[in-house]
Amino acid sequence: MGGPRTSLPSKGYRQPVDHLPQSVRVERRSVDEDESRRANGPDWDRYADEYQATHGGFLGDAGFVWGPEGQTEADLQVLGPVADRDVLEVGSGAGQCSRWVRTHGGRAIGLDLSHRQLQHSRRLDENTGVPVPSVLATATHLPFADDSFDIVFCSFGALQFVADIEQALDETARVLRPGGRFAFSITHPTRWMFPDDPGVGGLTASQSYWDRTPYVEIDDASGVVSYVEHHRTLGDWVRLLAARGFVLTNLVEPEWPADHDRVWGGWSRTRGLLTPGTAIFVADLV
Repeated sequence: MGGPRTSLPSKGYRQPVDHLPQSVRVERRSVDEDESRRANGPDWDRYADEYQATHGGFLGDAGFVWGPEGQTEADLQVLGPVADRDVLEVGSGAGQCSRWVRTHGGRAIGLDLSHRQLQHSRRLDENTGVPVPSVLATATHLPFADDSFDIVFCSFGALQFVADIEQALDETARVLRPGGRFAFSITHPTRWMFPDDPGVGGLTASQSYWDRTPYVEIDDASGVVSYVEHHRTLGDWVRLLAARGFVLTNLVEPEWPADHDRVWGGWSRTRGLLTPGTAIFVADLV
């Protein structure tokens, strides 16, 4: 493990900050889209087996969970009706959410930049008998024609790992049909201020909310960037969406369920009862 990282931001849908190997160091610096993609693709390939083994039961083979709090699409219904709709999941991982959409009559396609995650999707295709067509691609270059989808969604799948968020949202707007819906969940932007500690240590702000400098992990031996996460404020997201013709119709901040005791990285009952850990944006293209 590395030393205490009490000044560092939340590290997304992964592990607590004190779970890094000694060989990894952390920096805060600018990272462009190419470097971010080169880091995060292989990182998710390495981490996919552990991720699915650890969290697969919570996610379900054909479940749609919006975040570590455990609220599902059946609970929140932010996508609206999915039957007979063309649906794209960006950052689909093993395709659990897309598989749920397909079991409810939607024509869902998954997209991920991790080959290993898509191999897990094929495994679940066989296990469930509900195949999810999937493509290996990035959020900044969606390999689909204009006006291809009624719904695009991303459940903690990609947007925090994208440097060129403007290009990713341009692509989302391009492939959506007029009136289409875009919904995505991310680590709640206010979590950037706090250490990624599920205990009481994660309740004291130690990082500026307005500091958008990316969080970067670097392998000491090779000097290669191995993981990157990007931060945007709530206001940033509103402006980014509005600039592309989206109208924000809902912002869901899931409360921590009374009977939920699962710890997932920096998400826990201790923190979740006091501060939001997830933000779900719902926007329609006009």
